[in-house]
Amino acid sequence: MENKSTISSEDFQYSQEVIKKISDYYKQKVVGQSLLAQTLISGIIADGHILIESVPGLAKTTAAKAISDAVDGKFSRIQCTPDLMPSDITGSQIYHQETGKFETVFGPVFSNFVLLDEVNRSSAKTQAAMLEAMAERQVTIGGNSYKMPQDVFIVIATQNPIEQEGTYPLSEAQTDRFMLKEVITYPTAEEEVQVLTMTEKKAFSKTPAVLTIEDVDKVQRIAEQVYVSDALKKYIADIITATRNADKVLPAELKGYVRIGASPRGSIAFLSVSKAIALINGRDYVVPDDIKMISHQVLRHRIGLSYAAFSEGISVESIIDALVNTVQVP
Repeated sequence: MENKSTISSEDFQYSQEVIKKISDYYKQKVVGQSLLAQTLISGIIADGHILIESVPGLAKTTAAKAISDAVDGKFSRIQCTPDLMPSDITGSQIYHQETGKFETVFGPVFSNFVLLDEVNRSSAKTQAAMLEAMAERQVTIGGNSYKMPQDVFIVIATQNPIEQEGTYPLSEAQTDRFMLKEVITYPTAEEEVQVLTMTEKKAFSKTPAVLTIEDVDKVQRIAEQVYVSDALKKYIADIITATRNADKVLPAELKGYVRIGASPRGSIAFLSVSKAIALINGRDYVVPDDIKMISHQVLRHRIGLSYAAFSEGISVESIIDALVNTVQVP
């Protein structure tokens, strides 16, 4: 493939060093979960928010915090509960009687990395409080708008499966704000032994950061320059279009299972994250496999399945694979 990247050799080498540092830091703190590592690192490089789902106890929070700990930026962790109020996240105005004035107190969302732990245990009203911050990088407090950190602002949210008691499904508008969604499965027996061994050695304790916010910001700017050909942009658009016309392109046994297709945010996510994946794979240009590699993470929360799909045990990943296979690779 012809390389039309504008990235200098110095910047490319710099990006590779940053990616290696953050990857090595992650591996010191999390056992296995290589797909999760790829999702977190590529999401940060692509400057997008990330949603992580699994049953409790599979290191969702540990993995998210490991990535943020690697960077010497401002970090906030918000434990979501049903009684959490929007102002607990965004901030509020406090009236001082002695001065007769209101003081604006900023909430924990004003950080470089915000970990929303068990986001689907908070109410719909509180979940909605993050929409403006995630989409517009600003919040409104007392009628005034306040900008989020301009260099790096990443929301990493974890959630438990919505079938569990005491959880509230995220709305489609909320999930679409996340660039990527990763689903974690149980570790292997060998990995679990490694977890026990590392726990005994206290290997999971926090260690000094290896990167700065400036490092992350610079790599994000470098990733924007990764070359994507017009043919691959059309490939992305064709995949997204296929999700919106599923019954026309899917094989007969899968027709009727897709209720809603992906929004234009899906196309943007494919473009941005495929550039990050190319950098992670040591290239300054995107190839079709970069796009295929992230199809589950980009689309699994953007394709709505019908009730028939749920009742018959049809997974969204199988639908995604079938849809991607209908699109001709350039």
